[in-house]
Amino acid sequence: MTALPPPAAIRTTCAYCGVGCGVLARPDGQGGLLPVAGDPTHPANLGRLCGKGASLADTLGGAGRLTRARIDGRPVPLDAALDHVADGFRRARAERGPGGIAFYLSGQMLTEDYYAANKLAKGFLGSANVDTNSRLCMSSTVAGQVRGFGEDLVPGAYEDLDLCDLAVLVGSNAAWCHPVLFGRLMEARAARGTRLVVIDPRATDTSRAADLHLAIRPGSDAALWQFLLVEADRRGLADRAAEGFPAAIQAARTDCPDIAACAALTDLAPADLARLADMVLTTPRCLTLFSQGVNQSSAGTDKVNAILNLEIALRRVGRPGAGPISLTGQPNAMGGREVGGLANQLAAHLGFSDAERRLVGDVWQATDMAVGPGLKAVELIDALEAGKIGALWIIGTNPAVSLPDAGRFRRALARCPLVVVSDCVTGTDTQALAHVLLPASGWSEKDGTVTNSERRISRQRAVLPPPGDARPDWWLIAEVARRLGFGHAFAWRHPAEIFDEHARLSGAAAARFGRHFDIAGLAGLSRQQYDALEPVQWPVPAGSRNGTARVVPSQRLIALHHRPPVERPMQPGEMVLNTGRLRDQWHTMTRTGRAARLAGHAPEPLLAVNPSDARDAGLDQGGFARITGRRGTALLKVTIDPGQRRGEVFAPLHWSDAFAAEAAIGHLASPATDPLSGQPELKHAVIRLAPWRPGWSGVMVDRATRGPLRRGVRLPAYWVRHAVEAGRAVILAGDETPATADDWRKLATRLARGFGAAIDAGPAIELIDAARGRLRLAWTGADGRIVAVIALARQPHALPDTSALARLLDPATDRGAAAPAALRLALLADHDPDGGDARRDPAICACAGVGRSAILAAAGTGPLDQRLARVTEATGAGGGCGSCRHQIRSILSEATPHVEPA
Repeated sequence: MTALPPPAAIRTTCAYCGVGCGVLARPDGQGGLLPVAGDPTHPANLGRLCGKGASLADTLGGAGRLTRARIDGRPVPLDAALDHVADGFRRARAERGPGGIAFYLSGQMLTEDYYAANKLAKGFLGSANVDTNSRLCMSSTVAGQVRGFGEDLVPGAYEDLDLCDLAVLVGSNAAWCHPVLFGRLMEARAARGTRLVVIDPRATDTSRAADLHLAIRPGSDAALWQFLLVEADRRGLADRAAEGFPAAIQAARTDCPDIAACAALTDLAPADLARLADMVLTTPRCLTLFSQGVNQSSAGTDKVNAILNLEIALRRVGRPGAGPISLTGQPNAMGGREVGGLANQLAAHLGFSDAERRLVGDVWQATDMAVGPGLKAVELIDALEAGKIGALWIIGTNPAVSLPDAGRFRRALARCPLVVVSDCVTGTDTQALAHVLLPASGWSEKDGTVTNSERRISRQRAVLPPPGDARPDWWLIAEVARRLGFGHAFAWRHPAEIFDEHARLSGAAAARFGRHFDIAGLAGLSRQQYDALEPVQWPVPAGSRNGTARVVPSQRLIALHHRPPVERPMQPGEMVLNTGRLRDQWHTMTRTGRAARLAGHAPEPLLAVNPSDARDAGLDQGGFARITGRRGTALLKVTIDPGQRRGEVFAPLHWSDAFAAEAAIGHLASPATDPLSGQPELKHAVIRLAPWRPGWSGVMVDRATRGPLRRGVRLPAYWVRHAVEAGRAVILAGDETPATADDWRKLATRLARGFGAAIDAGPAIELIDAARGRLRLAWTGADGRIVAVIALARQPHALPDTSALARLLDPATDRGAAAPAALRLALLADHDPDGGDARRDPAICACAGVGRSAILAAAGTGPLDQRLARVTEATGAGGGCGSCRHQIRSILSEATPHVEPA
């Protein structure tokens, strides 16, 4: 029989961060995808993918997909749900006016989807209450760039990473959060000797690769750049003729007249400040890359402008290998801003003046234009709380987890008469508060465009058909618009038609108001030309389709002053909570949480605590900390980290109530916002720590992929679930103190049932040692296959490793199908039949799926660099995106060193 050739690869883009990597995707013929690969022709990544991108195919599948519309939890026909939404919007507008309607969008949406939502709200419903989760990550950069450049634009390009002689990373753990760009920078370092400075309060894998790491006091970035501006002027390097320079330098001198003043504000040593100044000011090809550590602040806009002030004064903006680049968090945060997907924008980089409203209204055929800016994200919470919002449509995001003071948002949302959520997955915290769920197309099914951090527009192409009633967001929005009587302006049949309208609007705005954002050269594309569109950087003016690598905008320095965070420790025992991303997870894990290999690096959310702080608070490595803030609490395991500054702790942002008992950090986050951008200060909340000591710990694995939490069953104080290859794992700890074998058995059974494990059929295999406080219990189905295993122990060190238990479920071996009793008993008794202790083999490389033991086994002997190369050659670890290379290096360094003979 002749084998069929593999399907042709479809060129699309990644679903995650703002790097905008090109991806090659192929259907597997069974409703999913073959493993994806990086697109070597895409300029953003040149074939490289990070672990998350490489695992995209693992995140697809039927389980957990939203495929039918629901009203109040009941499945309904899609038409009925859309009718219900339109009726609710009509009612909200009649009862509360145009301001009674709001949209909360996402940087996960395609540009065409964003455009449709923005047009409906601002052009036909008269409401500018259109905001987005980009408010939480990029709005301070937007505001700073508008002040400094007159427009929201990034002047440089990723090529500058290859050309710079010095890269300064500010508030960025790029090795984890933008690993493809970090890998590109490391390649430039190897080829050209590029130096690296990292400015970050925490020691990270990024800072460990740096020539200079400045562990700055959180919130003091503006003071550091004020000092550099003063020093540039003192050395005669600053352009004193630049617009705004006199006022800016006067303000800078007030904040940081000398190096001692800067040292006092930033907690940095004068010698390090002097070294930084020498490096930055004497290196013309100096590239500054900044991210959430700058943006997520009540002074974020001023921090951005402090950075831009120095770049402008040194005449580096738009020069090859130099200038500023903001590292965007989401795949289409910039595309959303292009179409006006923020409450303080109209569309196409235009505001709300009469002339701007008239131009946009003409292109849109608008019937009711919004007259001014709408509610930003945190302001929306206030309006919901006050009962001013009658209908809210949330698309592609999970604000019940990600917004600051998340508990208050949930209470406010419950006051809204109509909450609509469009999503491609089920079971999010936000959906639990929704009246209507609309099934949306997800990544691999959507068709449109995205814009990455370097202004590069790329096509995201559909590879698979959407399941069930799932539809593209633009289609759902257009259908509601049609039901509201606006069908004439939303009669699109394909996203190419929306893109054409967007491109024409940009050209009109650029011609009339002198905006750099101009893609008029992409207007008029045929369907075939749109389908074949190659990645291109705007501006793309009329008559050209080649794009523009760098932009030299108008430039103006802004007078500003250092301002500390709003919420600061004032009492003994109070500390600062910082939060951010982990290497292998994304946002609230509704996508990455489905991939088993992405869970191995950090299966639980850990609180990183300085050793001295841990000692003072009575916390132990691997123990638990009760975190109490001014708005909420959390319960996390502790990791003692010398890379944390004293008085500061770090917790990841990803876990929600769908994945853990009490780990949603948004409940603790400060709602203080930047007065210009409205971006909340997510990285600086005051908390207290106290130890929590459970009576038992445990781990359960079963074949469910998610599984309901059974109502009426008391769950433990601590639980975290994550994916394993054949199902899920749940890590557990509780207050009870079981004494007898029956106590342990009842506890295990209650837990398994509480998490919805299928344990009612088949006999159980058990091993209980009440005296030592240990239990191993396995349930089998009628076919003899193990369906669930739970291990409990009084002391956590007595538990087997989760991955060892998960092997009992492996369908690819006889372990999962009537496995031999000896094998089962070996695993239940903590002995790994493959050799070694079944408790300790953490995953290190997500790209290659390699753990610590395999790394040590492959390393052999010899100098460190040789051992590292041998590991990569033998296992593939560190050879993908490279984000694990520094962790591998640390593992090898900590292992017994090889001593060469004399």
